[in-house]
Amino acid sequence: MTTAHQPPPAQPASLRERKKLRTRQALADTAVALFAERGFDSTPLDAVLERVEVSRRTFFRNYRSKEDVALTAVKELWSTFLAALGEREQSGRLVDVFRDTMLVALDRMGGTWHPRFAATLKLIEESPSLNGYSLRHCDEIQSEIKQRLATPDTLQQRLALEFCVAAWRCAYDQWLPDCDPAQLPRCVRGAFDSMNDALNAEI
Repeated sequence: MTTAHQPPPAQPASLRERKKLRTRQALADTAVALFAERGFDSTPLDAVLERVEVSRRTFFRNYRSKEDVALTAVKELWSTFLAALGEREQSGRLVDVFRDTMLVALDRMGGTWHPRFAATLKLIEESPSLNGYSLRHCDEIQSEIKQRLATPDTLQQRLALEFCVAAWRCAYDQWLPDCDPAQLPRCVRGAFDSMNDALNAEI
């Protein structure tokens, strides 16, 4: 995994670090706002740089690409998820560990995160290129989860993790229309509670 998946320090020690964090956040917030207004594929990176008044050099010190900055809210969540995963005892059903870790991560997200996350999900849905980037990032995260859980790489474990990711996607799809922050954890619990019944569904 790259350092892009690591969360920034909660309280940067120096003025320089605080300024860098403010610039990084301004780039992410501005990018999502412009992409939502004009469309991801039709908004050049230079439009973001002009709005924030930073150079390309400054941008690429913070982000790898236009897709990278657009996916900031998603990466923040998974960084928090991985940090929470490392804090808990890794025992029990994989499905329960994943669900409980996701709930911890959601509880730690800041007040401005939910609208940024919702806007990012809509951008992913509308842009094939951003959707492809998002899928690659998801694959990286799944690989990292497997490494941190240190479980045998069996067919059952792989399927369980795939089911967890699918349940998470169903949860945020259900949440998206209203985007009420309080409802997202409830959607997660509901999706995971329905998993067994879903696997036994008949046609």
